[in-house]
Amino acid sequence: MNFTIRKMTIEDYDGVRALWMTIHGFAIRSIDDSREGVSRFINRNPETSVVAVSENGEIIGAILCGHDGRRGCLYHVCVREDCRRCGIGKEMVVFCMNALKNEGINKVSLIAFTKNDIGNAFWNCIGWTKRLDLNYYDFVLNEANITAFNS
Repeated sequence: MNFTIRKMTIEDYDGVRALWMTIHGFAIRSIDDSREGVSRFINRNPETSVVAVSENGEIIGAILCGHDGRRGCLYHVCVREDCRRCGIGKEMVVFCMNALKNEGINKVSLIAFTKNDIGNAFWNCIGWTKRLDLNYYDFVLNEANITAFNS
């Protein structure tokens, strides 16, 4: 399969959102994942997010990637189901890691749902370490930012 990996821009939003909506079990937040929310994220991290584009110009993979100046984080890592196992995910992760290194970031984290067997297998396969020594906590500041899961 031929594809191109490149930096994500807000002009990619419609294609990225369309991809997100095809991924079974994918969680979309009403505010954070809106065009405005993604634009805010990309403006804060203009060099680090990535898309994979097919020969016909369709977005077939995406990662929102950013950092706070100390630690990088990957969000919404996905590859279209019929394009998986072609190296797209790994190439996108490498793109993000290099972009973060260029910005002086030394450590990267991500969150994968425990029931995401495909995603968890991918991260284990490419050498990421599952942390067993910590708990992850959330505190909701805006109840209007509703999370919906694709069925």
